[in-house]
Amino acid sequence: MGQARRAYRNRVVPVIPGFRLYQRANYLRRRRHDIGALKAGFRLKTQPYRSLYCPTVPLSTGPDIMPDGQDIALPVPQDKGRDNKSLLEHAYKEIEELIVTCRLRPGSYLRIRDLQDMTGYNRMPVYQAVTRLASDTLITIRPRQGVQIAPVDLPRTAILLKLRRDMERFLVTLACEKSSPQQRTLLGQISQAMEEQSASMSLSTFNRFDLQIDAQILKICDEPFLEYSLRPLHTMFRRIGWIYHTHAKPNQDLADTVHGHLGVLRAVLAQDAQAAAKASDRLMDFMGATVNAIERNVDPKLLNVGLELDTV
Repeated sequence: MGQARRAYRNRVVPVIPGFRLYQRANYLRRRRHDIGALKAGFRLKTQPYRSLYCPTVPLSTGPDIMPDGQDIALPVPQDKGRDNKSLLEHAYKEIEELIVTCRLRPGSYLRIRDLQDMTGYNRMPVYQAVTRLASDTLITIRPRQGVQIAPVDLPRTAILLKLRRDMERFLVTLACEKSSPQQRTLLGQISQAMEEQSASMSLSTFNRFDLQIDAQILKICDEPFLEYSLRPLHTMFRRIGWIYHTHAKPNQDLADTVHGHLGVLRAVLAQDAQAAAKASDRLMDFMGATVNAIERNVDPKLLNVGLELDTV
């Protein structure tokens, strides 16, 4: 009986139309069964598998896993280079930058494949980044249509600014209480570099400073809820600032916004909670003025490209 089974397993199968698809489906079904059993803690005698690519190749004999054998550790595929979490973070930051700088136009539709081509990452990290951005309300996933970049909704932005004002005031107050000497040293270095470059700072350079300041203050507070709540707000208002400086007031320098951020940094470095709260409120007042300026001076079609289609 054993010889008959071996002869049957090692037989040469003729090539017939559709056989390769059937063979692959049968292989995957058996593979799922075996892997599921191994994960569940069972030990089984692995059946040999036929080649997927050439049906004329005889079945290969795999190693036997006997009932009294040792536990089998399934191989974990190792990503060459950065791990999946790192790829997700990089893809998220790059797509976020495309949204902030309006290279992904507000209200526009695109496919996941388009984002893969723009960022250079494969589908999985891009899809995960899009899912996170969708939870941040910066992207809307449209079934069978792709994804839509969130339009700039100025009435909603004005409401969220009130929320951000209270949260930022609490954030900087907490940072004054919890900051360590090492953390204040790092903030001091950021503040000094920002002040040195303030006279000739570009908008892209300012956004990089803004990202560092936000990340460092959130790290000082060490509260995940604050990070998850403020991260999409920071991105949303960073895009508002970009539109303000490129379309509403293209000839205005960055002095007001730079001085506003420096005021917050100096108060946190001095551990003066009241001064930090006041500086934060002044910065939010400036953000409110930018929203009003955009509403008066910017074409609504720049805030939502869908309006272009409605007027055609």
